[in-house]
Amino acid sequence: MTPALALRDLRKSFGPTEIIRGVTLDIQAGERHAIIGPNGAGKSTMFHLISGRIKPTAGSIALKGEDITGLEPYEINHRGLSRSFQVTNIFPKLTVYENIRCSVLWSLGYRYSFWRFVDRLRDANERAEEIMEEIGLSARKNTPASILAYAEQRALEIGITIAGGAEVIMLDEPTAGMSNKETEQAVALIRKVSEGRTLVMVEHDMSVVFGLADRISVLVYGQIIATGAPAEIRADKAVREAYLGEEAH
Repeated sequence: MTPALALRDLRKSFGPTEIIRGVTLDIQAGERHAIIGPNGAGKSTMFHLISGRIKPTAGSIALKGEDITGLEPYEINHRGLSRSFQVTNIFPKLTVYENIRCSVLWSLGYRYSFWRFVDRLRDANERAEEIMEEIGLSARKNTPASILAYAEQRALEIGITIAGGAEVIMLDEPTAGMSNKETEQAVALIRKVSEGRTLVMVEHDMSVVFGLADRISVLVYGQIIATGAPAEIRADKAVREAYLGEEAH
């Protein structure tokens, strides 16, 4: 099978400092894959490389068998990959519905137009309604995004991430800053929206990682030191020493 994502000897340097140091990794279609590691390991940098926000120094990235190395973010998005960010990235002055619809429009082939009335685009409006239902924000349809609770804003960002129809979704610390109850709700939502999609996530909460991921990769100082099923990662001595510590037990 062609991997959903294939990284080959991926490297990124900032001046003389090499942050990503030869990462090779296959992420299979339909799997939930978590990338974990200590602060400064290079997790966000790797996300930026895959999504096109920064360009690699060397190596290659393939999405569903197609080379996307060095493409612009919008080009990668059009090929079926979408991502969220550590800091919530929404349109605060727009309503929940408008936020979702903005993402839906481009995926349906609509482009900017001064003479088209967006409220008349039935397919876009129906799809936006479906997404709001899927992320549990239908009741907040007309609420400005800026006054949503934090967990609701994160749910909205996930909705924006999936609204474009991406087959590969990348979530960067989706439960950061949440209470235990909010985290439980977020995990249920992520499990739901990732059905039938490939999920790649960076997450520090080990209960979330081991509860959601089919496979886990451990990134330490810009290199992957282990990849495997949750049970394998728990049992890996090098992983325990490098990162998990007592949590591995």
